[in-house]
Order: sequence, then C-alpha cells, then structure tokens
Amino acid sequence: MDRARLLDWFGVDSDWERAPDDPPAGYRRDLVVGAAVTALAVLSVELFRSIGAFEQMDVPAWGLYLLAAAGALPLMWRRRYPLVVLAVVYTHFLAVGIAVPPVTATATMQVVYFVALATAVAWATDRRAMLLVVGAAVLAMFAWLTWGLAVGSGIDGVVEQMGLGEERLGLFGPAFAWVVQTWLINLAYFSGAVVAGQLMWRSAYRREQLALQAGTIERQAAELQQQAVVAERLRIARELHDVVAHHVSVIGIQAAAARRLLAKDPAAAAEPLATIETASRDAVVQMRGLLGTLREVPGRDGATHSGRDPEPGLADVRRLAEGGAPAGLDVEYRLVEEPPGAAATTPAPVGLSLYRTAQEALANVRRHSTARSASVVVRVDRRSGCPAPFPHGFAEVEVLDGGRPRTGSSGTGLGLLGIRERVATHGGTAEIGPRATGGYRVRVRLPLPQESS
Repeated sequence: MDRARLLDWFGVDSDWERAPDDPPAGYRRDLVVGAAVTALAVLSVELFRSIGAFEQMDVPAWGLYLLAAAGALPLMWRRRYPLVVLAVVYTHFLAVGIAVPPVTATATMQVVYFVALATAVAWATDRRAMLLVVGAAVLAMFAWLTWGLAVGSGIDGVVEQMGLGEERLGLFGPAFAWVVQTWLINLAYFSGAVVAGQLMWRSAYRREQLALQAGTIERQAAELQQQAVVAERLRIARELHDVVAHHVSVIGIQAAAARRLLAKDPAAAAEPLATIETASRDAVVQMRGLLGTLREVPGRDGATHSGRDPEPGLADVRRLAEGGAPAGLDVEYRLVEEPPGAAATTPAPVGLSLYRTAQEALANVRRHSTARSASVVVRVDRRSGCPAPFPHGFAEVEVLDGGRPRTGSSGTGLGLLGIRERVATHGGTAEIGPRATGGYRVRVRLPLPQESS
C-alpha cells in the first residue's frame, strides 16, 4: 500500500467529522463506562497486591489505587477529546511503567491502553493530527520497550526468573526468543488497536454516506412524484384546452347562426340550437371525465376507481367530424385501413392522441380559417415491412382545409404545441403548416406496437 492509498484509507483528506448520534446521551454513557473501568482498574491492582506483585515496592495501597485510577479515569472523556485522552493515558503508561510496572501490567489497564488508542483513531476529527499523535504514542511505546530490553535488566531478569540460563531448548536461544516474542505481542497489540479504530471510523463513515444517499433517493423520489403530478396536470390542461377549444368554437358559430335565423326563420334556428345542446353536453361529459382523473383514489383492492366515462378513441373521430360539424363547414371523413379491421386494434393512448389532434385541427379551422370545407382522413396500416420508424405499422390522422388565415384570429399556439408534445410522447412524426396549393395541413403519424400473437 503506497503513501497516497494509506492516507486515503485513514481519511486524511476527508472533510467528514464523526460525532455521536446523540451527543448528550452518548457522552453521559462515556462517563458511566469510564467510572466502571476505573473501579475495575482499582480492583485489578488490589488483586495483584493480594498475590504479592508489589512486595518489593515501597508504595502504599492507596497510592497504587490512585495510580490505577489516574490511568483509567480519562476514558470518561474518550470520545469528546480522543487525542487528549490518548496523550494523557500513554503518558501515564510511560511514567507508571517505569516507576511501578505491575500497575500497567494488570489486565484492566491493558484494556484501557488499547481502548484509548482505538478510540483516538476512531473518533479524531482532524485526521492529520490523529496520525501525528497516534504515531508519536506508538513510537514512544516501542522506544520504551527497546530501552527496557537493551538498557535495563529486562531480558536477564526474565531469563533468570524462568530458570532457563544460557541453555538452548529449541531453535533459538532463550534471550532472543523472549525479545522476538515481546516485539510480536506488542506489534499485534498496537497495530490491532489502530486497525480496529480505523475500521470503526470507516464503518461510521459508510453508514452516514448510506444515510445521505437514502435521503437523496427519498428526496429524488419525492421530486419525481411531484414531476409526475405536474405532468399529469399539464396533460389534463392540454386535454381541457382541446375539448373547450373545439366545443366552444362549435357553440359560438352555431349561436351566431341561430341568432341570425331567429328573426327570419325560427323553425330553422332549431338545428343550430340542437347542435349547441349536443356540443355543450359533449363538452361537459368530456370535462367531467378529465377532471375525474383528479379524484382517482386507490380502492381497498388496489384498483383505481373514479367512475368516469371512457376517453374518446380513434373510432370517435367519425362522430367528431360528422356529428359535430357546424353549419357552414362541410367536413368529409374517410377511414383507410389495411388490412380490414386494423383500426380496431389501435391502442387506446394512440387513438386518444389522434382524436385530440383531429379535434384541435378542426377547432383551428373554424376559428382561424376562411375555409368552408375540410377533410379528415384516418389511416391505419398494419402491413409488415413498413418503413422506419414504423416497423409494426402506423396510425395517422390528416386534417386538410383550403382556406386562408382569417384576419385578427391568431391563437396562442398552445393547441399546436400540445399536438407536437403528443407526437413526441409516442415517437411519431408530425407535419403541420400551410400547403403549397393553399390551405393548411395537420398530419400526425404515430407508430403501432407489435401485435401480440
């Protein structure tokens, strides 16, 4: 592992700072744990004293208790001030280890030194300062160990106490074997504390990253849901525009015709009034169906119940062209399908889009054109080998008129924008604009899905 990867593993360049999930409660637990460890340290010293470990040392019992407590008590602040606690505890280790070694040799104090080192690595917020303090502490420990083995009487004393002398009982001499064994134990002890602490730090870092990612995913899901709501509202607005534009234009033209006929021929006024009645009824029905979308709620069985009427489809284009045509505008309708019956297989979303296209195109003819006639042609081709991008066939609607733009009747353009949006949604093509021979053409072709076998 090179230097850069090692620094990255220790999180030196990370700006993340670890903190307890519940700082007040977490710090209170540290106080309780530190007090309990201090009591165990005092008990361990008393057990050592009871087996005669301090017979050759002129230190009173209360002094031994005080030394043990001084080494364990800093753990009460181990997560709040991890590097300070490490420095205090290891200074205690060095000082007491030289003056009264049996105090540092108790099992509880060994746990204290391990926990202090691991906590410093796991909780230090400044990772560079952590490396400096932890490195200095570990180097000091090994320097002290080296000094004790090389300068002091550590090796000779241990060999003499074990009664081994100079006799070699294995592959290595007793003194060499003792030195290597001591170094291996201390290396495993200190490196284990460092690795354990760093693994705890990285585990906490990953947990927080996962929590942040979960929050981001939840936020994005909410945004997508909101976008879906907005898209649905735009769809409803577009549908309402098409419905209102078509039927209101019919009502307006028929009302003008009825007004002119009432004075001259009241009986003849009945026809445009009947058309107004039909157009208004159709508009109310379709708007009720669209607004019913807003009231859709999941039922107990998971299905959606709204009670609205089915939306118009491709088969309704004939009624739109013929039954809804006002007096004064002759609308011709033709259906071209190959093979016969192919129009009945058109999916509902495609049929609705083509119906709305014809509806908007006819409304534009009535409002913005001087044309007296128009034609609506529906083509459905299910034959194989259709050119791309329609490998499985297509359905299209074409509305033609031969008039000129009517002065002072320019619209907002939202209707044509809605048509183009529908075409883009289905991946189809659109041809909208004036014809070279005069008049205006709206032709929309949408691809059909592959027929299920």
